[in-house]
Formats: sequence, C-alpha cells, structure tokens
Amino acid sequence: MGELVLLKDGLGYVVALIGLGLMVGAAGGGSAWGLGITGSAVIGTIKRKPEAFGSSLVLAALPSSQGLYGFVAFVLYSNIISPDISLLQGAVVLGAGIAIGLACLISAIHQGNICANGIAALGGGHNVFGNTLILAVFPELYAILSLVAAILMMGLKVK
Repeated sequence: MGELVLLKDGLGYVVALIGLGLMVGAAGGGSAWGLGITGSAVIGTIKRKPEAFGSSLVLAALPSSQGLYGFVAFVLYSNIISPDISLLQGAVVLGAGIAIGLACLISAIHQGNICANGIAALGGGHNVFGNTLILAVFPELYAILSLVAAILMMGLKVK
C-alpha cells in the first residue's frame, strides 16, 4: 500500500517532467524541421546564384527561434518543479508544455516553408528578401504568444 501512495504522490512530478519534455522536445523538433526545409532551399539557391548565400542564410536561420522559446520555457519551469509538486501544479506544467511545444512545432515548420519559398525566389533573381522576412514574422508571432502564455501560466495560483 505504501508504494501506491508514493506513486500517487509523485504523479504531479511525472506529469510536470512530461511537460518539460514537450517544451524543449517539440519546440526543438519544429526548429530542426524548419531548418531542414530552409537549409535545403539554400543549397538549391546557391547552385544557381552563389551570391545569394548571405541573404538566404539569414532567412534560413529564422525557424531556429522556436527551439529557443521552448528552451527558455524549459529553464523557467525546471526551476519551479520538485518531486513534491502536486498533481494540479504538474498539470499546469504539462499544459504549458503542450501549448508551447505545439505552437513552436507548427510555427517553425510553416515559417520554414515561407522562408524556403523566399530563398528559392532569391535564387531566381527576385528581390523578395524584405517581403519574405515580413511574412515569416506571422507564424513567429504565435510561437512568441505561446511563450508568453507559458510564462503567465507560471503565475497561476494552484496547490
């Protein structure tokens, strides 16, 4: 019977650890995916127009920010959890992990697609760097909002 109580008492901690994993794992995975998309576009572009490498590189790096947002949330939340965290508190961490993980995963992939199309256009001789940068900000906004929401969730009063 004592083991069952320990499992129940440690459940909040387990749930919180899953949330931490989602924060950094899904956000980082999205960035890696987005960077793969943009990196492939850069290779195609510099074969045709090597002088477009600098502009292409800037656009190619944009999806990396979502992984950073997930890591920032991970650092913030890892400082507030402990093995005696309640199930409700653990659920808040899990909710924050799902929110930031999903938003960053999806936004990084779509941002990668936007940037890859801009990179390809640069390779075709079109002057679209600024326009691509502006359009790439839109999915980024939702990654930022998810980080803000995760930070606000830290202030929830739960016991």
